[in-house]
Amino acid sequence: MSNRTSLQTVVLVLCTIAFGTAWADKYSDTIEVFEGAVVGDFFENSYGYAVFPKIGKAGIGIGGAHGKGRVYVGGAHVGDTKMTQLSVGLQLGGQAFSQIIFFKDKRAFEEFSSGNFEFGAQAQAVALTAGASAAATTTGKAAGASGGEHDASTVGEYHKGMAIFTVAKGGLMYEASVSGQKFGYDDVK
Repeated sequence: MSNRTSLQTVVLVLCTIAFGTAWADKYSDTIEVFEGAVVGDFFENSYGYAVFPKIGKAGIGIGGAHGKGRVYVGGAHVGDTKMTQLSVGLQLGGQAFSQIIFFKDKRAFEEFSSGNFEFGAQAQAVALTAGASAAATTTGKAAGASGGEHDASTVGEYHKGMAIFTVAKGGLMYEASVSGQKFGYDDVK
């Protein structure tokens, strides 16, 4: 094997390791942010959770959002999920945020992982950049956060077996609901 081929092989292996680690780290980093932000025992007491490191959302009258995530049960990665949202109404701007959905019990997990789950019209979330406050509300039950992604403190409750938390990553948008978010789910093989 020539020196050039050896060098290319080493570079390829290093890039694969670096990008593979970076891919895995976006999930563990996001989980760490929420572990530091979510007051209460959601991680210890929930059946599982879905984590979305980045959801991008934009709109001018008509809006859309999309994000990819992973689903965990007992700390183990059990599935992959995608979120899409289409909304019409008073909205302007764009934003990026992280989102986590805790499942109180197996029933809530099974409802989410059915592959055709959607948040209803009354599900709400507000996420603002650092220094402001953020809240997730689902039909009168609230979960809130204040501060940025590294200094947020939150309180919350389950509603219909799920609790939703968001942390702003950047941008500014007038309107930030989770109603109409649709989720797909695929088991990890």
